[in-house]
Order: sequence, then C-alpha cells, then structure tokens
Amino acid sequence: MGKNPICEMLHIDYPVFQGGMAWIADAELAAAVSNAGGLGLIAAMNSNGEQLREQIRRAKTLTDRPFGVNLMLMSPFIAEAVRVVCEEKIPVVTTGAGNPQQYMNDLKAAGVKVICVVASVTLAVMVERMGASAVIAEGCESGGHVGETTTMALVPQVVDAVSIPVIAAGGIADGRGMAAALLLGAQGIQMGTRFLTAKECNVHANYKAKVIAAKDRDTIVTGKTLGHPVRALKNRMTRAFAEKEHDPNTTPGELEAMGAGALRRAAIEGDVQNGSCMCGQIAGLVRTEDSCSDIVRGICADAKKLLGAGTAQALLP
Repeated sequence: MGKNPICEMLHIDYPVFQGGMAWIADAELAAAVSNAGGLGLIAAMNSNGEQLREQIRRAKTLTDRPFGVNLMLMSPFIAEAVRVVCEEKIPVVTTGAGNPQQYMNDLKAAGVKVICVVASVTLAVMVERMGASAVIAEGCESGGHVGETTTMALVPQVVDAVSIPVIAAGGIADGRGMAAALLLGAQGIQMGTRFLTAKECNVHANYKAKVIAAKDRDTIVTGKTLGHPVRALKNRMTRAFAEKEHDPNTTPGELEAMGAGALRRAAIEGDVQNGSCMCGQIAGLVRTEDSCSDIVRGICADAKKLLGAGTAQALLP
C-alpha cells in the first residue's frame, strides 16, 4: 500500500474508480475492476432493494476485494438502496443526481464512506460540510449526465476549495490523462468510457463496437432544455432528439418520452441507432478491448513514468 490517501482510505491498490454506469456497471464489471486493484462500482440506478442486494451478493462471490455502489439519489427506490448498502456492509458509495444529506447519517453510522460526484465548487464545499469522505470532480467531457465546466478547469478549483481528497473524472482514458489529473491536485481518477470496452464489461457488443469506432467529435449533448444534459454518441436517436429540442413546438413531455428507456435499448438490446450510447469525449482515444487488469495497471504504470520523480509520483504504487 502506498501513501495515496484514497488507497489507504478504501484499502485498494490503485486510485482508479470505475464509473457507476446505469445498465452497465454490474457485479461482474465491479468485481473485475476491484480484482485489478481499483475500486469497482455497482450501479444501483432504479433497482429496488432486493435487485441491488442480488448484484452485491453476486459480486461478493467474484471478489474478496473492496467494491462499492453508485447511488442515484433521484431513484424511487433510493431509501431501499441505502438500507441494503448498510445491511450488506458495503465500504463505500458514490452518489449523484441529487442531494445526499437525507441519507448521510445512516450511511456513516453503518461505516460507509460517502464519496459524492460534483460538477461545481459550490457542490463540493456543500457535501464536504455534510461529511463526505471525498469528492469526484467530474468535468463535462464525461459521458452520461454532465455539468458545464471542463475537467481541466474544475479539478484544481475543487482541490483548492475542499480539504478532503478529490478524484478527477471526465476525459481520462490513459496514463497521460491520469498524470495530468494528479498534477492538477487530484489524488485519484474515475473512468467510465474506458471501462465500456473492458473484456469483463457486459454491455452489448454493438455498444462496445460503436465506442471503439468513435472519433473525437462523435459525441453530442442533449437535454439542456430539460435541465439534465446528457452526453452520448451521435446516432439517429440523438440527432432526432436535438432537432426536437430546438423546435419551439416540442413540449418537455415529448422530449422526456423520447429519452425514456433509451440507454437500456442501447446497452442491453444493442440498438445503437435508436438507443442512447452514453459515452465521453475521450472515446476517440479508446481503440481496444482489454481486461480490467490491463486497463487499471497499465494506466497507473504509464502515469508513473510520465510523472517521473515529481511529488505526484508518491500517489502511485
């Protein structure tokens, strides 16, 4: 174990988190990332308590290393998910899509480390005051639901504003990105897009192929008018959504209906034209399908070489 505060806090070997991607981040992927020495995460998404418990217990059969759960705070089953996390003695959760304050006391009383995804300095300061153990500063380059500030601008400002550890997310897929994040003051990274093409990722093969084929300008952000912008790969669905979104005659209800079930269609059913292939801008750098072990260890090794004898090297094993 190195001197990295994230590794010491969570008893992991490498300060690399796997994003809690809905319909994608399942027990198999989480266990594979944790077995590689990083922190795997199961996406609770809109699962009820027993569905989440099943995934957690499945992961426990696949790894004896720490793994966590990503809690989507807007889920109608969030209270059940929190209860199951506490009962199953999950060591860490990441939170997003809402305010975690209502559940913070129960989670902390159960010994759960709470790490909140934030898209602004204001949110980072707020969750630190609530008792968060760390924050994930996620830039708008990331896939899925995004904020407005880039990773390069967001991370150092969050680092300066809080005293808890900061994990950088958004636009990171190799050792160069990790080294840059550490030099900005982050003490770890989270990646989603890079793990989409992991061998242990169960996302539909069509989705993986579309990510691998993507170029630098192949993502689009839709949903700004609804107040929850989403970054995904361009396809028939996202182009139609963008066209409707800029049509003054389109109602919010019509847009919501267009987006309903779109991620599942792509991730589970493999309909990458009429579904939403949520993906970050860094997809143009993702060209191969590799094991989670090769991804985690390779990125950390490359980052360490780039950092050389600098002070940030102490953050990597």
